Amino acid sequence: MPTVKLSTEQFKKDVFDYTQHKEWKYQGAKPAIIDFYADWCGPCKMVAPIFEELSDEYADELIIYKVDTEVEQELSAAFGIQSIPSILFIPMEGTPMMAKGAMPKHNLKNVIEEELLVTKE
Repeated sequence: MPTVKLSTEQFKKDVFDYTQHKEWKYQGAKPAIIDFYADWCGPCKMVAPIFEELSDEYADELIIYKVDTEVEQELSAAFGIQSIPSILFIPMEGTPMMAKGAMPKHNLKNVIEEELLVTKE
């Protein structure tokens, strides 16, 4: 499953409608990662193929979204994106975690395995 480009409207529908709710409540069916990027960003271009690989490897377990910060300025502002890439990790329950900067694949896999795919008991 390839990464999914995410618009502000789609985000409000599929992830979280920050215009209606103050308290975070994830609306998705699987954990998610959102890659906030821009086409001109060198580090963003470096991690893009890694996200495609992870999207294939974890196709049944999570969704990887991409948000173009140049196009989706409202959504980027809502999350206070000031540097890119910024990566939002969204577990099924609990608070999402933001990471700034390009991360190597093994670090991304660690977060996926240890934070997103763990079942809370």
